[in-house]
Amino acid sequence: MKFCHSRRFGNFGSLIAVSLLIVFSRHSSAQTCFTSDDMDAAVRSSLQAAAGRYFDMVARGDTATLKQNSISAVATNFAGIESAIKEHESELAGAHANPRPSFLLKAEGTAPLTKAEFLCGIFGASGQTTNSAEFVIPNLPPGTYGVVTMDVPTQKSGYTLALVLQQQGTNWKIGGFFLRPTQIAGHDSSWFLEHARTFKSKGQTHNAWLYFIEGRELAMPVPFMYTQLTDKLYEEIQSVKPADFPVDGKTADLAAGSKTYRLTTVFPLAVGQDLDLVVKYATADVSNSGQTFQDNMTVMKALIMKFPELRDAFAGVVARAVEPSGRDYGSLMPMKDIK
Repeated sequence: MKFCHSRRFGNFGSLIAVSLLIVFSRHSSAQTCFTSDDMDAAVRSSLQAAAGRYFDMVARGDTATLKQNSISAVATNFAGIESAIKEHESELAGAHANPRPSFLLKAEGTAPLTKAEFLCGIFGASGQTTNSAEFVIPNLPPGTYGVVTMDVPTQKSGYTLALVLQQQGTNWKIGGFFLRPTQIAGHDSSWFLEHARTFKSKGQTHNAWLYFIEGRELAMPVPFMYTQLTDKLYEEIQSVKPADFPVDGKTADLAAGSKTYRLTTVFPLAVGQDLDLVVKYATADVSNSGQTFQDNMTVMKALIMKFPELRDAFAGVVARAVEPSGRDYGSLMPMKDIK
């Protein structure tokens, strides 16, 4: 079992509804979840202590010891975690972590669960409540796992560090590592959500959708945990979900003169204090950089011509041509220069 620490958003969870107010500690015979208040005090203490030790290692930049204390699947693919720690080493040095209430997940059986689902805490007739959570984890091997999220304020910004710890004997080993900023381009989740609602009120649904996605992403410490807030945001996002953008794995066509480009992904990207828009499209070959550059320029201009509202939300556009091998070629143009 290895958890990715990528920040890009994934699939949304569905809203869970039950007819009566129930305390869930068991979703099925194979998956059990305990909130911080429900778990044994000794277990809670050992889990939080382990997370605290690992954060201290992160703050010191002690990646070697972190690797030694990781499960084998993580230790053999540790480069991404090490890179994330090194990238933010100066900001995290001397920082202190404030832990949130933790969760204990138990997956039973003898084989990995194709889709492990854990319902934690109290659910009501309309779904989740203030202290509940849902975890949906694919291909989870049997075992006992702790999920600990810590808020890490720094002088420049803030981060969340979420650790998935797997119990091995009397020890808790790192099975997942998620270091995420709480702001991008100087703005937090609330700012993006506020602006998304403003865009929606103006009828700028494409801007609203992109900003809702970013706001929800910043509110999620891990991509497989859903709360009352993220469920409500999911419903709100659906009201502006565009049919002519590449969404949920579907592509979208963009006509430019006599040629049509197949868009595969559109998402915001922070570049310093600017918020740019990235658009990826499929192409057969990027080896001819001159021709690919011209295609990138064409895609950017056609995108803004079709969706002029994007000028109000982004400082620039990055077009990336991606061939079947995964190799790509990108170009950036400031919004003011796209005419």
